[in-house]
Amino acid sequence: MILINNINEVQLSGNELKNYRRKKKILDLLYREDTLSATEIGKRIGVSVPTSLSLLKELGQKELVEFKGTGESKGGRRPALFGLKQDSIFVLVCELGRYTGRVGIFDSHNKLVAPVVRFKATIDDEDLLEKIDNVSREMVATHKIDASRIFGVGLSMPGLIDEVNGINYTIKDKKLQNIADRIKAKFNRLVYVNNDARMQAYGEFIFGHAKGHQNALIINWNWGLGMGMIFDGKLYNGATGFSGELSHTKFVEDGDLCICGKRGCLETVTSVYVLIRQAQEAVREGKVSQLTAKFKGREEEIGVDDIIRAAKQGDECSIALLNSVGMALGKALANAIQLLNPDIIVLGGIVSEANQYVLTPIQQSINKHCLEQISGNIQIVISENWEKSGLLGTTAMLYQKLFSNMMV
Repeated sequence: MILINNINEVQLSGNELKNYRRKKKILDLLYREDTLSATEIGKRIGVSVPTSLSLLKELGQKELVEFKGTGESKGGRRPALFGLKQDSIFVLVCELGRYTGRVGIFDSHNKLVAPVVRFKATIDDEDLLEKIDNVSREMVATHKIDASRIFGVGLSMPGLIDEVNGINYTIKDKKLQNIADRIKAKFNRLVYVNNDARMQAYGEFIFGHAKGHQNALIINWNWGLGMGMIFDGKLYNGATGFSGELSHTKFVEDGDLCICGKRGCLETVTSVYVLIRQAQEAVREGKVSQLTAKFKGREEEIGVDDIIRAAKQGDECSIALLNSVGMALGKALANAIQLLNPDIIVLGGIVSEANQYVLTPIQQSINKHCLEQISGNIQIVISENWEKSGLLGTTAMLYQKLFSNMMV
């Protein structure tokens, strides 16, 4: 049996401690690299090939590592390759949005072992953990997953989150704010909690368009407007874990009331809610539009996908609405670019599905408000996998925490 967070290194002898740490390094290496030879592993952790093979054998006996075939020869015998054993370690990951949550179970190769399941919840839902538990139990039963092999639980969610202590200060009921402790008590597993935009950023950095970029901004454009930042190749959480709150920067003096309680936040002019509200107003006013023809008298049924679809079909009203939110976001990003000097900006979230209908006004606004010497070489791209990037980011972070806390 593998134990999590149940080891005191002081209790180990010198050689035991060395081997314990070496085995954790091997697990982490194989997670990052997928497959490696015993020779390469030995070089990476600073041991001889016989020692490397001995450690791999012990990990194999624990059903953590297995032979994965042979690699290409470099003049001699083809090297044996080792990797993490299939179906040996799983993590349960939940991504919570403003109104809905999604749960996935991932193996150590970052592959889903069951389809993602959605459920309705908010960060203030008293039954949030019960809902996650019910969904996960159903997934385990339906897909015949060995629940004893789920060793970690990760949660990304909106709010001001202290990643170190797992506290979400945006949750209204203070008794519910220590979300990490609550998850630990519920599931008795290793726990990781962070902000949803930061986890989307980490997913893009490890698996998506931001991979290979040392300084990147990743925008999560949905009901709110989250921003995750990669600085010098590392996820930036901020001094107290509250970095990236682009959504609640002041944008309009005496503007609309924001959910945060302040007026004129960027969210009040760029979010999905604003886009839908403006479309509803246009339909009520009888503006010439595909939306008016389809939704007159049923304005509450308009969704952001309807607006984007109409824009792609040439609807001028919908194009103008997307242009307006794009110009506003571009102006905000111009300020971020001049302060942070990233080399790439990745747009994710449902509004990013509009592609050039938001990319073009964003770029125009950046050109207008930003120094060309700073913005000229920045790539601005649409995420191809934004729906999974948050789940994958939490998965990658959880596995890194898991392998550093394993007793093997």
